[in-house]
Amino acid sequence: MIGRGGQRKAPSQTGGILSSLITLVAVVLLLLVFYLARHPILRLVGEGWLVEDTLERSDAIIVLSDDNFYADRATHAAQVYRQGLAPVVVASGRRLRPYAGVAELIEHDLVERGVPKDKIIRVPHDADSTREEAKALAQVAKQKKWRSVIVVTSNYHTRRARYIFSHVFPKNIRIRVSGASDGDFDPGRWWEKRISVKELAREIAGMLVAIWEQHSDSDTPSSGKGQPAEKSQLIAVPVARNTPAAV
Repeated sequence: MIGRGGQRKAPSQTGGILSSLITLVAVVLLLLVFYLARHPILRLVGEGWLVEDTLERSDAIIVLSDDNFYADRATHAAQVYRQGLAPVVVASGRRLRPYAGVAELIEHDLVERGVPKDKIIRVPHDADSTREEAKALAQVAKQKKWRSVIVVTSNYHTRRARYIFSHVFPKNIRIRVSGASDGDFDPGRWWEKRISVKELAREIAGMLVAIWEQHSDSDTPSSGKGQPAEKSQLIAVPVARNTPAAV
């Protein structure tokens, strides 16, 4: 604006101050709404992270390694077995010693919960991730000529497990994932326990890593057999029923 004497007047700051005040009030209200609704939002995050497939009759139930202190995965797998949804249960587990490991512990838990020992297949392996475990189990599934499997794991691990197994297993093997209720992870109140917060954070980070690894494999030039080149790894041979674990 030009005033008397031809001098330009400074623009009014009223509009800018009012705009900033409105923005500040809006932000405060948004934070207040989030704070008041934090529990439903966090509950939605926890419950939305879990996945549960509709189970159908399959060739095997696979219990993933590293079950918790309460044996929740083994307990859930035994329940699925008693429903008659598969004839055998695979106890997958890391080797802790040359003569024993997690697979033996899971087998013990399954037997205690009513699964006949001759219906359990122990698969000891040296996998250090869900992806490596899936690769070892894919070899077993191909050897057994299975066409469908039910993968049992902890509830918070279901989304990542389904993503990994659906990409690692042969496409002609149908994958169904079933989550075991975990004694340390309640999806409706997960933010209240430090261990639950750590588990969910680790799963989200692990999911990002799994997606990155899958894209990296997809970008790797194929070998002569049409499969992505992979570094060699030790994969355990499944243990025959009623025989000692492989050394």
